[in-house]
Amino acid sequence: MTSTDLPAHAGGTFELGGDRSVHRMGYGAMRITGEGVWGEPQDRDAAIALLRRAVELGVDLIDTADSYGPFVSEELIRAALHTGGTDPTDAYGGVVIATKAGLIRTGPGEWHTLGRPTYLRFACEMSLRRLGVDTIELFQLHRIDPEVAAEDQFAELQALKDEGKIRHIGLSEVSVEELEHASTMIDVASVQNRYNLLDRGSEAVLDACEAAGIGFLPWFPVATGDLTRPGGPLDAICAETGASPAQVALAWLLHRSAVMLPIPGTSQRAHLEENLAGAGVSLSAAHLATLDQVG
Repeated sequence: MTSTDLPAHAGGTFELGGDRSVHRMGYGAMRITGEGVWGEPQDRDAAIALLRRAVELGVDLIDTADSYGPFVSEELIRAALHTGGTDPTDAYGGVVIATKAGLIRTGPGEWHTLGRPTYLRFACEMSLRRLGVDTIELFQLHRIDPEVAAEDQFAELQALKDEGKIRHIGLSEVSVEELEHASTMIDVASVQNRYNLLDRGSEAVLDACEAAGIGFLPWFPVATGDLTRPGGPLDAICAETGASPAQVALAWLLHRSAVMLPIPGTSQRAHLEENLAGAGVSLSAAHLATLDQVG
């Protein structure tokens, strides 16, 4: 299989931060942890094999966070993919490992915002250590902490970038106003908001990212609900294209915007391969018009 045949490559590329080319179909590494995104996976070897399979299929953008596990996802990524050295490009064979900080965990399914500058610095330093690199290529603020001045959070991220510990800065779950505010202090390379066929609540944020050339990573990108019901819009499109509902949902995202970088996550090899193949699904103008109207 040549590089042009790799499933994840069918969706084309995007220049992250204007200087780091990645293929637009990525992988989200939250689900390789234990139940409730807590602790080790039931089968550690299978999780490592899954990460390696994603890269074999052309994925060169893997999204994680220090809170996944916590710490477990980052540790598994290093065990699976680190090839030696501390330069991030060499250490991961050209794969961008994007991580996040700003949420802490107190148990399975429990998430709490913490954006104090000292904590963000600590989290960055520990992610550097766990991933075995001297620079994190994309470091994302998992949430803006409402209890801490946003300017202080942005300033600390910029300080880490100035020190060479971060290459690019991303944000997560932000409004247009928050993105515009952040952009007065930092160069925002990416935004990660929930967005899918059924949830278009971040439409305005996506439009703002598109206008500014900012990468948009939709989390929970595969959501089809009852659209797959017999006679429903996805049911007909799947019949005509031979694609699965998940593949159609991902193909629609890629068609929706050139800055879209879907990061579907799974712990199952079959689902991984199905999702990545979605990058190669062709949707007609009629299909896209139908899907645009169903959200």
